[in-house]
Amino acid sequence: MSIDYKSAGVNIEAGEALVDRIKPFVKRTRTPQVLSELGLFGGFYDASFPEFEHPVLVSSTDGVGTKLKVAVMADKHDTVGQCLVNHCVDDILACGARPLFFLDYFATGRLSTDTAADVITGMALACEQNGCALLGGETAEMPSMYADGEYDVAGTIVGVVERSRILNGSRINVGDHLIGLPSTGLHTNGYSLARAALFPKYRIDQHLDELGTSVANALLAVHRSYLNVVMPLLNDDLIHGLSHITGGGIVGNTSRILQPGQRLEIDWNSWELPPIFRVIQQAGQISDDEMRHVFNLGIGMIAVVAEDQVATVLDRWSAEQPVVLGRIASV
Repeated sequence: MSIDYKSAGVNIEAGEALVDRIKPFVKRTRTPQVLSELGLFGGFYDASFPEFEHPVLVSSTDGVGTKLKVAVMADKHDTVGQCLVNHCVDDILACGARPLFFLDYFATGRLSTDTAADVITGMALACEQNGCALLGGETAEMPSMYADGEYDVAGTIVGVVERSRILNGSRINVGDHLIGLPSTGLHTNGYSLARAALFPKYRIDQHLDELGTSVANALLAVHRSYLNVVMPLLNDDLIHGLSHITGGGIVGNTSRILQPGQRLEIDWNSWELPPIFRVIQQAGQISDDEMRHVFNLGIGMIAVVAEDQVATVLDRWSAEQPVVLGRIASV
């Protein structure tokens, strides 16, 4: 019996149909620096930066973890692509950089053009919102590598920062204050623990009054980008450091940018825990220490700010409901 690639599990025509379907959305992310069309063997980006004296490229690669399991359970795939892009944007923003372009990787066992289109158009939407180009990517169909209906995504972002404005923790001083910006939920971390806690007790589509929505909608809320909120203050030199709160929680991530002899003083009672975290903690009987170690607990980005600039920053961010949650102390 003769076999071909399609009968072996790879549908080239479906991949080509996907490219045609996403092209209009990718095109909307084009910036003047993009010199190529989707479909070439590589993406071209004009790397001249006349507005910079000494431009430094900043890059990061990430995924969204087992948030994808929730997307598959709920059959809702239009947010995880946005989460992926925004997560990467926030990572390089924590270095002081603005995004230039993004590359994605979508892998699955059997390609569903509807699912893949939802995910990738979500990426394109987030790229458009962040002013960066979806420069290219890869769609891989690999039979037997993934369970039916499941997929994985990863992305790489490249941004730019003036060398003299790089944020690497070196400007942080004892006495600086920590100002937190609210998250939109779990963002892209802690989903293995959240699923273990929630799904013996709740259905994915179950509406919970304390959440004001379904479990699925609460868990699949888009990981927010802080670019447009934070960059104006970076431009005005009001921030000494930034911490993107991902896996490892507030302490684990913010400790990464501390200097020798510095430590964090966190007032854990300075903000109210959002409902989704209370539901997870109660469902799994999870300790406070474990919650703080795994989740962002409602704080998605922390700015380290000089004491004499705190009032200015709080005023500039008044619409964001910022929280002064601690300070930098000496060891």
